[in-house]
Amino acid sequence: MTDRIYLPLIGTISVLVPIVVALLLYIPPQGLFVDSFNVRLLPLLNACLNSAVSILLVAGFIFIRRRQIAYHRTCMISAFILSALFLISYVLYHLQTESTPYGGEGAIRYVYFFVLLTHIVLAAGVLPLILLSVYRGLAGHYAQHRRIARWTFPLWLYVSVTGVVVYLMISPYYPA
Repeated sequence: MTDRIYLPLIGTISVLVPIVVALLLYIPPQGLFVDSFNVRLLPLLNACLNSAVSILLVAGFIFIRRRQIAYHRTCMISAFILSALFLISYVLYHLQTESTPYGGEGAIRYVYFFVLLTHIVLAAGVLPLILLSVYRGLAGHYAQHRRIARWTFPLWLYVSVTGVVVYLMISPYYPA
């Protein structure tokens, strides 16, 4: 693996993914799926994927602390793959249907929007760290991997956990 190839690729992906996700706010639903596919199940799938990512991140952290590198690697690659599947499912859902407005009132409304805002901002911000951490680990650049992973782990864990929290808070307002 060479930095000359992968670092520009990581930079490009880190810019393009947030742009594509932001554009989903402005693109009207496309109705791309056949009628028999119920896209309303995708938010639950996304919450399950985020839950699994959270569990894998914690397990990966425990394994690396115990110096069980093979298990750590398996957990982290699995978390990366599930995060990628989440992103695909998220994009497909928002291409198919409109966003659901939050219906909570009072103080909980402010909590919801705080959690949602920090989730969105950190999700965009952690992406290049995730990509760099995975690349450095797979490339065998372990000192660099450790330095980046110290930041990546807590941010990625926060994003995956708050993804579940956002789902739990908004799910009562999804159309039937």
